[in-house]
Amino acid sequence: MGNISILDCTLRDGGYVNDFVFGEKVIRGFLSKIVETNIEYCEVGFIKANAKDDPDINVYPGTEAINRIIQPKDANMKYVGMVDMSSPVPLDMITPYDGTGIDVIRVIFKKSKIKEGYHYCDEIMKKGYTVFAQFVGTDAYSDKEFIEAIELFNELEPYGVSIVDSFGLITRKQFLRLVYLADNNLKPGITLGYHAHNNLQQAMGNSEALLDLNLARNIVIDACVFGMGRGAGNLNLELFAEYMNEVYGTDYKIEPMLEIMDEYLEGVYKDKFWGYSLPMYLSASNGCHPNYSIYLQNKHALTVKSFSEILKNIPDDKKAQFSKENAEYFYEKYLDNHIDDSAAVASLKSALDGKEVLVLAPGSSLRKNADDVKKFISEKNPVIIAVNFDTKDYPINYIFSSNMKRFAGIQSETDAKCIITSNMREAVNYEYMVNFASYKGGNSDIIDNAGVMILRLLASLGLSKVSIAGMDGYSAQDSINYFDKKLEYDFQSLESRNALIAKEIEEVSKTMACDFITPTVY
Repeated sequence: MGNISILDCTLRDGGYVNDFVFGEKVIRGFLSKIVETNIEYCEVGFIKANAKDDPDINVYPGTEAINRIIQPKDANMKYVGMVDMSSPVPLDMITPYDGTGIDVIRVIFKKSKIKEGYHYCDEIMKKGYTVFAQFVGTDAYSDKEFIEAIELFNELEPYGVSIVDSFGLITRKQFLRLVYLADNNLKPGITLGYHAHNNLQQAMGNSEALLDLNLARNIVIDACVFGMGRGAGNLNLELFAEYMNEVYGTDYKIEPMLEIMDEYLEGVYKDKFWGYSLPMYLSASNGCHPNYSIYLQNKHALTVKSFSEILKNIPDDKKAQFSKENAEYFYEKYLDNHIDDSAAVASLKSALDGKEVLVLAPGSSLRKNADDVKKFISEKNPVIIAVNFDTKDYPINYIFSSNMKRFAGIQSETDAKCIITSNMREAVNYEYMVNFASYKGGNSDIIDNAGVMILRLLASLGLSKVSIAGMDGYSAQDSINYFDKKLEYDFQSLESRNALIAKEIEEVSKTMACDFITPTVY
């Protein structure tokens, strides 16, 4: 059996969680602690074109910048940097290896960039570095393509070639097939690496299965302290090291890993969760880049069925290539379930014509300013339309919803008449369905904001005025944005979201007066 080594990639792969802003103090503290663990490799960060030379951010513009952060260098640790062929750092920013800086450079490349990756690895090896070729999305290779790629790199003879489960979807059966192909076709002296993501919780089992094969070649397994990584995270270093100690008699020190968790990562984890989750499972089971699931999850509007349907319908040639523009397009395409709503609109117009209308959004002011709201209701006797919620605290006549996740807990449980939008394919027990595309927000970040949509709908019905309560706006200072804690969601970019909604209300106000009776940022 060959040597088995562990490569810690917490700072590099974990950096996706916090945009690589660990801070110099944490980076240096982490590097000091990780050498106490006795693991063999530590990946410090990315080396990328056009990166800032900022010691607080572990994405570096060249080897000189990354070399500074590892000083004083520990003689027993091999330090690693990573180059991504989607944004390769110019070769003149890679200084020749002299033993004082990083020892290893890993080059990651997609299937479409194999030749570029090959030539880049060649140039880095000429500079004296130990080089790993990382086959991003290895599961996307056919057997023939994988063997051809291996044979190409056999000519170069890098130190290592790695199987990379970029989307965390490789099952044990698939993984072992890739391992057999690699082991039977790689030159004997080339190390085999494995980089796992944990969307389907396969990382530990696959790593154990690899070692159980007792291959003659050397093996390097990637892991992260606390499993830190984008989405579902990575193989847990502390768990895998414990397994190695128990089964293979290694002497990895677990306590420094736990101290890293406690001192440097716990706060990040509480603020920016990573780990097994339903969205990450859905991304892996549908063969999609995990960022699609992160994007859709942040909408807080989809049931599991809708979530999965969107991912399933992304074209195969787009699933592995995430962009915000693509994600917005596929989300909006799903929402734009066009219907003829003329009958529903005519009925609503007749029901509300000449009436005083009060829109209740679920802001915390409905609780804080309840007396003002109830006084208004007593004096004006308005038709009350609640937005995405129901409550016994106010005599609600209608509920408007554009959010299936919200409506799932309302349908069949309310006495109010329900107005829903056509994106809600799973809805039952409603009186009116209106066309989503006719009333959606003008910006992708608030395209399905129910407060904006109800105001647009009411304005289209010809109302000259509407009163509004509970549409407070989002506040980072106030930990409670909703009058009912069960309604709380953690939206990002609150100031931007408020500004976009305010702009929509300003536009609606040109044809329909919007009278706020509770405090609002709008």
